Amino acid sequence: MEVLYLFEIGDKVVYPMQGAGIIKNIEEKEFSGEKQEYYIIKMLKSNMEIMIPLDRISHSNLRLISDSSTLSSVLFSFQTKDSSNEEILPSKQRYQTNMQKLKSGSLKESAEVFYDLTLINKEKPLNSSEKQMLMNARKFLIDEMTLIKKISENEAEDLLDSSII
Repeated sequence: MEVLYLFEIGDKVVYPMQGAGIIKNIEEKEFSGEKQEYYIIKMLKSNMEIMIPLDRISHSNLRLISDSSTLSSVLFSFQTKDSSNEEILPSKQRYQTNMQKLKSGSLKESAEVFYDLTLINKEKPLNSSEKQMLMNARKFLIDEMTLIKKISENEAEDLLDSSII
């Protein structure tokens, strides 16, 4: 039986809620008496490896990192977004909406979470769960930016900060 792989060893990927990583290997492992093939992903920011079974990869929202033009478009959208007429949802509903966006794994949706929470935080303090979400969204964006632009974490932070002013 031939297995078709969606990703290859060495691919730079984004795993929702975890950040950016690199496919280090594709291994067959036995778990609960059943052999399965797994993608082994080395996460960039931690010393963690994540194993995702190939048969669950399509439901994991794992994706290749975005390209430079997509990143530029997302960052440009910060500068042109008109937030003056946006309604602010109650914090519980906003948290659920933002969590769904982060779980999607989309660069654009993660950026929206970062941007929206940053603006709210300028107006009033965020609650602790939203502060954590803002920090995570920022981390996810910076992780991906370092891979896309091949820049340092500090350079990515500066680029991100300058795009929301």
